Amino acid sequence: QVQLVESGGGLVQAGGSLRLSCAASGRTFSNYAMAWFRQAPGKEREFVAAINWSGGSTDYADSVKDRFTISRDNAKNTVYLQMNSLKPEETAVYYCAASLGTYYRSRRAYGYWGQGTQVTVSS
Repeated sequence: QVQLVESGGGLVQAGGSLRLSCAASGRTFSNYAMAWFRQAPGKEREFVAAINWSGGSTDYADSVKDRFTISRDNAKNTVYLQMNSLKPEETAVYYCAASLGTYYRSRRAYGYWGQGTQVTVSS
């Protein structure tokens, strides 16, 4: 089992920045690829970014590329999502997820999820 706890969400103005954190406990963190997803009210959960076990490979949704950065610190069992130039339409609950092995864009590939953290971007 892997337990994931997100933090760092909040209210920010359009154009602002936030850094989300996801602390993992349980199994060996470095065995897992990690990802961030988000879900806005009335919409499906969508892929945002993913990172492999070492941090040497990342993937981003086109909508966040060049504005968001995913990173991880295996010594701290934590994955981060730095979000810059936020837009009101990015208001959502942000979730981190873990996948044993490689990363994917499909949420169905992730067996472990956090409870989510709310990000609200005001216009």
